[in-house]
Amino acid sequence: MLLLASCSEENEQDQQPITPVSGALAGGPFTFCVDGEADMVSGITLNSDASMGTNSTFIVTDDKNVILGLPPNMEALEGVNFDEAGAGVCLIWYLRYEDGLAGLEVGMNTDDLTGTFDLSNTIEVVRNEIAAGEISGGPYEFTVDGTPDFVTELTLNAENAKGTNSTWIITDDKLNILGLPPTLDAVKEVDFDQASAGVCLIWYLRFEDGLVGAEAGLNAADLSGCFSLSNSIEVNRLQAAQAGVISGGPYSFCVDGTADFVTDINLDASEASGSLSSWIITDDLGNILGLPPTLDAVKGVDFDEARAGTCLIWYLRYEEGLTGLEPGMNANDLKGNFGLSNALEVVRSKPNAGSLTSGPYTFYVDGEEDFVSGIHLDNSEASGSLSTWVITDDLGNILGLPPTLDVVEGVNFDGAGPGACLIWYLRYEEGLQGAEMGINANDLEGCFDLSNPIEVNRLKGAEAGTISGVPYSFCVDGVADNVSGIALDSSNAFGSNSTWVITDDKGNILGLPPTLDAVEGVDFDRADAGTCLI
Repeated sequence: MLLLASCSEENEQDQQPITPVSGALAGGPFTFCVDGEADMVSGITLNSDASMGTNSTFIVTDDKNVILGLPPNMEALEGVNFDEAGAGVCLIWYLRYEDGLAGLEVGMNTDDLTGTFDLSNTIEVVRNEIAAGEISGGPYEFTVDGTPDFVTELTLNAENAKGTNSTWIITDDKLNILGLPPTLDAVKEVDFDQASAGVCLIWYLRFEDGLVGAEAGLNAADLSGCFSLSNSIEVNRLQAAQAGVISGGPYSFCVDGTADFVTDINLDASEASGSLSSWIITDDLGNILGLPPTLDAVKGVDFDEARAGTCLIWYLRYEEGLTGLEPGMNANDLKGNFGLSNALEVVRSKPNAGSLTSGPYTFYVDGEEDFVSGIHLDNSEASGSLSTWVITDDLGNILGLPPTLDVVEGVNFDGAGPGACLIWYLRYEEGLQGAEMGINANDLEGCFDLSNPIEVNRLKGAEAGTISGVPYSFCVDGVADNVSGIALDSSNAFGSNSTWVITDDKGNILGLPPTLDAVEGVDFDRADAGTCLI
């Protein structure tokens, strides 16, 4: 009986149930980026000094304790590729247990394990999946010309975007980071004209904490961490076309039927830029009159064929896409990437003196002052910046240059002696040569116009010569009384017609004998007593 009792005590001691103890895990937590690159844990340690339990395994669950995997040992655990699990949180456990454990299967939940077991603490494995989404807009093309240039209509489709943090990145075409505007609104406020010519790329970035390299001056290709870059939008910043400087002129031509060409125009294109070029001729309002392709073509333009006015000559450099470069359009409305040089002025003058009416005038050079009056100038269509009146003889020799009509009407033509004068009105431009007394008006040179002339005919006064003879004294007595011995000295006489005149002593004409013979045939006895003058 004692022996039996003794054996019974020993069996009870041998069959006492084991209480599993899992021990403690150390390491991590781990943070991985789901990016197609394998991610394994390492450096996990198990403090198993006090571990107990017939069986053991590692368990990998999600953050709701659903079992994802059962790596049997540490080596197997460190061979798990957490990148394949997608975004989320994994928990790593160590399990010690006895036979009969239920629920230890992939897809089950550790909360539902039943049996004799012990679970260790957990090590967290965070798997971040980053997606930047997609941006749309552009591409943009700006000209670096001092005018602010902003991107517009840029949109972000962030419906499937993922990542705790975000920013926008602007790089050059080599991915060097130029700026990090924090928001889309900030991107739209960036003035791309302030950057020099070249290409910018706009990106959207989503990332997790710990990103390295997101700094201006670094290269986006060297970013390291958990991040995603969107597609890029291109901003092409074109160098503004520069036309250079032209010199020559200014030119002043007279529209007179003689061809007028510009000469000695020079182009300094040392700093010019732009793949295309042309010359432009406009009026003074910018309306395009012609587009000569080369400087030689400009020098072949006959400016006499244009009406009076002012032309401007420009040199143009531009890029493809320029609009408004057509005759009839206005150079002020050109749109695109272009540069216009300074302008050279070509003034085309066409003086018009108008017309004169009145006269002709006939005066006798007799010592009495003779003035013209009533001259009318029709200058309704007159043109020419300068004017004067010109008095010439009938051969065009300039006798005087009265500046105004009032001065013309103050000229005493009796002082000029017999002959013909011509009165002209003159309109002209600077540079007229030959408008001087003593020069001939036919030799005027420059840009001018003479009106029609008004003739002033200055006739020599008639001269009767000298008669001689004794005074005569007759008696009225019925006996005929005739003069005789009268002599006429007509050596200085002038006048196309002649007669003799007999008057009383008061000048009253008593008779007009046509010849000296007729005078000598007059019977003075028939007149009453008194004095007669022959």
